[in-house]
Amino acid sequence: MKRRIMYISSLLTIGFMVTACHSATGETTIYVATDGDDHYEGTIDRPLRSLEAAAEKATAGSTIVVREGTYFEPLVVQHSGTKQQPVRFEAYQEEDVYLSGEQFEDTLEDQALIEINGHHDITIDGFTIGDLTTDHIDKTVIGILITGASQNVSLVHNTIENVATTAIEGNAHGIAVYGNHPITDLLIESNTLTNLSLGLSEALVVNGDVSRFTIQNNHVYETDNIGIDAIGYEGVALNKANDYARDGVIQGNRVHHNSSYNNPSYNQDYSAGGIYIDGGSSIIIRDNTVYQNDIGIEATSEHKGKFASEIEIIANEVYDNHYTGIAIGGYDSERGGTSHTRIAENVLANNDTIGLEGGQLLIQYYSYSNRFEQNQLTASPTGLFISSEYEENHNTLFSKNVYVNNNQQEPRWLWNSEEVDSLPAFQRLTRSDNGSVYLHEPI
Repeated sequence: MKRRIMYISSLLTIGFMVTACHSATGETTIYVATDGDDHYEGTIDRPLRSLEAAAEKATAGSTIVVREGTYFEPLVVQHSGTKQQPVRFEAYQEEDVYLSGEQFEDTLEDQALIEINGHHDITIDGFTIGDLTTDHIDKTVIGILITGASQNVSLVHNTIENVATTAIEGNAHGIAVYGNHPITDLLIESNTLTNLSLGLSEALVVNGDVSRFTIQNNHVYETDNIGIDAIGYEGVALNKANDYARDGVIQGNRVHHNSSYNNPSYNQDYSAGGIYIDGGSSIIIRDNTVYQNDIGIEATSEHKGKFASEIEIIANEVYDNHYTGIAIGGYDSERGGTSHTRIAENVLANNDTIGLEGGQLLIQYYSYSNRFEQNQLTASPTGLFISSEYEENHNTLFSKNVYVNNNQQEPRWLWNSEEVDSLPAFQRLTRSDNGSVYLHEPI
């Protein structure tokens, strides 16, 4: 919530010219080590010294293998691969390879530890990335940045930590995908993102003209803002008609302990979603475990007149979040909303832990033609299952949900500012929720 529009500048690099040595098939392995030399051939016995030299040498079919140690330089991808011969950058046999920004000068330009700008068929595998900090409000620091017309990029098994902005209303990301040009066929899998001070930004974000993406099996925890975000309508894409993330899957992730409460840009506000769709469309969110964030899962748009649409929020475990479990609709009347979204088969338990009246499901402004069905909701001590104060909601259909109240407090449903204390009363109020049941113990 309440995020500033971001524009990521291209990072400037100077190429280091090294003659590549390829096999007859175009495939080659190039080694890098802290005791190497950029005048060497790049074999395992005579490795290169710098990531810069290796990136310049890596063309289609190359695998850059980096030996253990700390590298105080960015990795800027210089060349594309092909589907048959991708370019790979990987840590050697699970050795600890650390890309550190500790020695970077804190200039006014945006900085990333790994950058892919307009390249395709690239894999980044097995690195630890961190120690990148800025004090500048107008600068963004990023662990991994993908921008330009980049396709078929895979980020797998990386750890991003200790990326931070210290400026109030500054910006930092762990992984940022900014589709100024079309970015397609993106895989972000089995990465760990933690200990990030994000300012107004997000730990893992796809923003703008980004389509056909998969974000799966990542672990995002202990950051001070949104965990995973898919964004639209912020003016990132050159083609305004495609300025939104779409046709993606966010699945199997574990997202927890992400809160903006101690973020100096938010003035003790509980507004960080574990998983957030802000203006995205046709996105599936399924089989995630989301707990102890401010908001578990949220789908809406922060731009008035725009919507998160056709979102499927399916079979997630969402529990112990501070404000609410799942939220749809804009957080005030100047935002956008949520339409044609299905929320089904989720387990929502003990959300609204600090009594902010968000309940297990929170419906805010401009919620149209959404469905909430076959979910199990267990109330927190507030007793509140569903919270909807606003009348700007139409055609919300409930069905076949299970409401469980283990507490001594009476059950509560809030609909269009009218509160009721029984499921039959809620069914009459909404003219919906057929086939639902109320229990004192979970099934």
